[in-house]
Amino acid sequence: MAEDTFASFARTPDSPATAVADIVPDDNTDLPRVTLGLNVSTPGIVRVTTLSGDIASVHVAAGVAFPLRVERVWATGTTATGIRGLY
Repeated sequence: MAEDTFASFARTPDSPATAVADIVPDDNTDLPRVTLGLNVSTPGIVRVTTLSGDIASVHVAAGVAFPLRVERVWATGTTATGIRGLY
């Protein structure tokens, strides 16, 4: 296993992601955990519910880590594809 020379540092919301998971947009179900950010394969709109409860549509560019604390990604209104949560 690779040595993690930063293991003793505190993890904060602006820390780099240490895990990535595919997200399937769903109008009725929250994500299992809140993201640090999003990444998409195809650019477009992602409709989300943020950690604070705001529902908003944001444009996410492909291949870019978009820093947004999200608890739900909605199917309705989402045009981006290949959505991944950064954790």
